[in-house]
Amino acid sequence: MATHEKVDVVIVGAGASGSLYASVLAKAGKKVVLIEAGPDWQLGDLISSDLWGRRIKPSGVPFLFEGKNPYGYAYQGGWGVGGAALHYFANFPRYLPTDFKVKSDFGKGLDWPINYADIAPYYDKVAAEIGVSGDAKAEEIWRPKGEAYPMPPMKTFRNGEVWIKGLEANGIRMVPAAVGMNSVDFKGRPACIYDGWCHVGCPIGALANPTVTYLADARRAGAEVRALSTVTRVLTNDAGTKVTGVEYYDAQKEKQVQEASVVILASWAAQNPRLMLNSATDKHAKGLANSSGLLGKYMMAHYAAGTWAMFDEDVENHMGTVGAQYMSYERYDKNSKKAKGGFGSTYIVAGTALKTSDLGGFANARLDLFGPKLAEFMQRAKRGITRLTAFGEEMPNIENRIEQASEKDEFGMPLARFTHSFSDEAIALWNANFDEGIEIAKATGAKEYWSARGPMPTIHLFGGTIMGEGAGNSIANSYGQTHEIPNLWIAGPGLFPTEGASNPTYTIFAVTQRGAEKLVSQWGSVAG
Repeated sequence: MATHEKVDVVIVGAGASGSLYASVLAKAGKKVVLIEAGPDWQLGDLISSDLWGRRIKPSGVPFLFEGKNPYGYAYQGGWGVGGAALHYFANFPRYLPTDFKVKSDFGKGLDWPINYADIAPYYDKVAAEIGVSGDAKAEEIWRPKGEAYPMPPMKTFRNGEVWIKGLEANGIRMVPAAVGMNSVDFKGRPACIYDGWCHVGCPIGALANPTVTYLADARRAGAEVRALSTVTRVLTNDAGTKVTGVEYYDAQKEKQVQEASVVILASWAAQNPRLMLNSATDKHAKGLANSSGLLGKYMMAHYAAGTWAMFDEDVENHMGTVGAQYMSYERYDKNSKKAKGGFGSTYIVAGTALKTSDLGGFANARLDLFGPKLAEFMQRAKRGITRLTAFGEEMPNIENRIEQASEKDEFGMPLARFTHSFSDEAIALWNANFDEGIEIAKATGAKEYWSARGPMPTIHLFGGTIMGEGAGNSIANSYGQTHEIPNLWIAGPGLFPTEGASNPTYTIFAVTQRGAEKLVSQWGSVAG
């Protein structure tokens, strides 16, 4: 086992939040090492193919998925540098003020220890840094005023436009979707070509994935990336008052130790608690920073209710982006579906580029068809089909959790048992969104329409290392600094006490930017 020269910061995970931390800290003059379990992908490695795209998504994961609604991992995690943000859809909606005080306002869920106003300036800062296309002024019918986005909205195509009539008929206003993509050239990165392959990685760099934004900045500032290296433990001093570095296995499966003044855990939201549980000591018998017993608890996922519609015209369904052309918070009131037994926000998007197979492919739009009937359907669908999607919010539930299992991975680290079930209110909201989707589709004048109903999906992941006011009810403070070990920080959506309903990455970036700036400003007291 080799011990490397001590650095200022070691970051576990080179995805969205880890890359942002690396950028801020490296530009502040800190010596930064990122340790990433997967390959070190470059733009030239990205190929617009569903088959190739599976390489940047994980398989053989170290989790045992259980519960009534087991978590579906493959399309929600990432394999390699860039993490899930290498293949994300780059939808960049904000959370709304009601997302931060659900317990106070509705008597359900949990409260964040901060408000929308604490995060809002960082939304604007992120947009200016990596580029967001959209119409901020149009969004102000639902959210407080902010800075204009640096780029105008993306182009629209018929696959989104055909939904507007039906949405308006049901009282749902739509605005241009805010996305982390270039509608025009931005900071040396080209504009989008609208070929709809975002979900397998953007090879031209028009999509703001970490390899061309924060991680590229971090590398230019001197940060080092160690790929194909798996962290198994966070190390602490004898008193248990500070972390001293991490233990990991390198690309040759050799054990290594990287000492550091500060450790930042920026892995997948379920992997951070797994690592902290495996780092237990006599001073932290239940896992690091876990005197509350809440480490690994309150895991949450979004779910989606999709509606398919078939038109006689060519709706250009292969064109655009995989994210969305239009978005709406019109059903974001957490009681909007109360009459049907649901609780939680709904976020609606329209105008998604479709491919034939794989994630969201229209080959799976009619699971009841086989053989000649499927072939006939595909002939009609290849130009006429389009989809509307409503994302729903799950409330935090302490029984949705990560625990250590007796089984171990190739490095001797216990697997994690991930238990997840949706509540009755979440299921009711999901069903209500299907019902409304059909009403919207009817009003579009579509030739055919039907619900994209199957097993209730799990989309995105939150919780497990939630932020709060103190060590009695949370793992970390609002900046990601753990309450019990001041030089151990956490980044990513695992910090979120509630999940809202809109795509999380923009908020992940904003929360991370806030935390990274705080760490730099308090470096002497944290790292000393």
